[in-house]
Amino acid sequence: MRRDAPLRPGGLPGLLGYRLRLAQQTVFRDFATSVGEVSPGRVGILFLIEANPGVTQSRLARAVHLDRSTMVGVVDTLEGRGLIERRRGEDRRTNGLWLTRSGRGLVERLKGRIEVHERRVAARLTVAERAQLIALLEKLQDK
Repeated sequence: MRRDAPLRPGGLPGLLGYRLRLAQQTVFRDFATSVGEVSPGRVGILFLIEANPGVTQSRLARAVHLDRSTMVGVVDTLEGRGLIERRRGEDRRTNGLWLTRSGRGLVERLKGRIEVHERRVAARLTVAERAQLIALLEKLQDK
């Protein structure tokens, strides 16, 4: 085989995990280019805090399938950037998470860019195919 010839893929093209990973890489590259500023995972966390003001770190960690220690680091980073704040919870043993003014502004700015990104990523799919893909991916998620 020539050194510059593409590698034979073997059984990879038939593997669901391989196809998902390639698709994820494509989507994340476009996200980084068009949205930037914050990673897709952190955007998801900001969106969840926006939709659930006062959510606890442990509930948020469960929702995004992160262990508690990883979530602490993410929250510390977002708080350090001035995007979220911790406030004492009702039972005084927990802290709720809230977007700061800066965090709310960032979320609003990102929504338009994410909408454009989503349209671009799904451009080769019909509306029905996009809905079907989302439904199929939901079937693969841990519940």
